[in-house]
Amino acid sequence: MDDGRQRSQRDDLKDHDLTRARIRMAHLLEVETGYRSGSRYWARPGEPRPEYDPERTTLTERRRAKVAELKGMDHREAKQLGLEWISERTLERMAAKYAEHGLMGLADGRWTPPLRGRRAITEEVAEAIPAVHAECLHRSKVSMRTKERLVHQYVRERFGPEVKVPHYTTLAKVWKEWFGTGGARQRYVRSAAAVETGTAIVVISRPGQVVALDTTPLPVKVLDDVFGVPISVHLTLALDAFSHSLVAFRLTPVSDSSVEVAMVLRDVLRPLPMRPDWGEEMEWPYPGVPAALVAEFAGHRVAGLPFFAPETVTTDHGSVYKNHHVVSVARTLGERAAAGALNAPDRQGCLRTGLRGDPVAAAGNAARLPGG
Repeated sequence: MDDGRQRSQRDDLKDHDLTRARIRMAHLLEVETGYRSGSRYWARPGEPRPEYDPERTTLTERRRAKVAELKGMDHREAKQLGLEWISERTLERMAAKYAEHGLMGLADGRWTPPLRGRRAITEEVAEAIPAVHAECLHRSKVSMRTKERLVHQYVRERFGPEVKVPHYTTLAKVWKEWFGTGGARQRYVRSAAAVETGTAIVVISRPGQVVALDTTPLPVKVLDDVFGVPISVHLTLALDAFSHSLVAFRLTPVSDSSVEVAMVLRDVLRPLPMRPDWGEEMEWPYPGVPAALVAEFAGHRVAGLPFFAPETVTTDHGSVYKNHHVVSVARTLGERAAAGALNAPDRQGCLRTGLRGDPVAAAGNAARLPGG
């Protein structure tokens, strides 16, 4: 593009937005040619309609007829098409955009992402902004005005005073687009920048290959069974990435702890026993694996909750997941372990347990863990 900005493509539109853009195009082509397809060779039944017949009406008359037609449309339908406010001038602008950009010229700006790239950001300025960002990581938190002065200083020292630097507002917008709002604490920003993200693509092909752990505050109060008062609890979940099934969960009063995370890991490997008041619909339902066989391994009737030996457990950077207790639990659960991931789970965000063999036996080992 002449202005250095990348315009939206058809792939940027969702299916329903693409359909709406095509309906807008049909209305416009009926105004311009008298036919919704744009040609008399692909005329639909009843076309051209009398008020849009190109041999009997002018373009201005057809635009006025289309304005009247769209204003008589149900307001909700017109709003879905982005044509709730329509005029002859609107149709003129739509025709000009269609002639220049085709179908994407008719897509409402609310349906497409903003234009990417900025004409004012030259190669020199694009080099200066990341350099200043890297410099600011090792300082106390500074204002955007200070960052602007550092960008000016970098450009002058490296490329000379003749290189033009954009205005402060443009730099602020670009900084926000590239690095976020900057509302986090400086030490957290440094920690996030220090993480080396992996580039390998993991293809998940079986249950237990990847299990994700996460903790969130429960949005409702829970009644304490000791004192009978409502208390806040945290919900810790274990989700199997292959089947998207919930394999274990824990409710922790007040806040989560490393012991509860370790217990969730144990619950992933351990079959859930049936309770006396549970009906047959709660019993082991998985086809291909007889319930009697699983009950023989576990020593009790098994409820219908998945269990397996996880090979990789992924977490976020919460302190409970970086605790030495959780790391030691992951080491004990696995016959083999990736020491780099276990020694630095806060950088990798992953604990590799490397479990192999019988999950029921592994569950028995987990039960003997500290806090198990």
